[in-house]
Amino acid sequence: MQNTSSTNAIESVEKNSIIFGPINSRRFGVSLGIDLSPSHKQCNFDCLYCELAPSATVNEQTEVVPVERIITELKTHLHDTIDVITLTANGEPTLYPYLDTLIEEINKIKKETQTLILTNSATLIDEKVYNSLLKLDQVKLSLDAVSPDISKKIDRPHKAIHIEEIVKKTQSFSKEYKGKLFIEILFVHGLNDTKEEVTKLNEVLLTINAARVDLGTIDRPPAYPVTGISYKELHALSHLFDSSLPIHIVSRQHAEANQKNYSEEEIINTLDKRPLTQEDIDLLFDSQSKERLTKLILESKITRKKLDNLEFFIPVQNAKRKRKKVKFF
Repeated sequence: MQNTSSTNAIESVEKNSIIFGPINSRRFGVSLGIDLSPSHKQCNFDCLYCELAPSATVNEQTEVVPVERIITELKTHLHDTIDVITLTANGEPTLYPYLDTLIEEINKIKKETQTLILTNSATLIDEKVYNSLLKLDQVKLSLDAVSPDISKKIDRPHKAIHIEEIVKKTQSFSKEYKGKLFIEILFVHGLNDTKEEVTKLNEVLLTINAARVDLGTIDRPPAYPVTGISYKELHALSHLFDSSLPIHIVSRQHAEANQKNYSEEEIINTLDKRPLTQEDIDLLFDSQSKERLTKLILESKITRKKLDNLEFFIPVQNAKRKRKKVKFF
């Protein structure tokens, strides 16, 4: 392992818990978390919706957990029922200065367990971080907006960070990365929930090879006085994205039943435009529509398609549909 004693950072986090969980995540399975900033928030963003208290942005960690301690604690908690080892932080995990060494050491002991990082994407512009993330099995990148003014309002990034550079690096990373890439968009009421911004996000997403695009909203008390949007609004926004994109609605906190009656033709058309999970069906379809869905499944007109830990209903004719290739613009 790399000798971490040469760092000038203050390693004063011995009393704080690094490993947490396991947590049963709908999106990623049974997750064992590693907090790379257990003492306090260290982040290059100060997002409006963050569940942590507001704080000044930083571009490096000043309190660092030694790699040796992380691996030692991980070994005592890791077992065969864990699906993913998740690298996260009170802040941004890619600011951890020994990330590459840590990933290599985890890969030595993880066996069949997958590795995952939850990152805001900003440090992809750092070649060292970029190359380190290529060594992970799964990467979740945030992309809340692509318009510079909206991105700055929502994510409140460190002064050296520019969304245009992040987008370019995300595009190139998605082409080079061999693992599972997830993109997450978190919608904030009155900021990035407009048709104009979704159109711009859609154009960018079509140039990114993502296994899934997760749409969410605020479901925990935010750092600043902002609000999320409802499930109904999320569902409406999801239809603004190209049907070839693997869109999934994450948030259920604001979900209200909006059950309607769909004919068989309407069910097929709806699932053609946007595949739905069982949770979506329960929120959108009335009892008669659910019976029609069951009939369509028995008639082999609708099928289920597994995507990682999620199962979607889609028309049978779409089951082998391939995503159209779109060049960078």
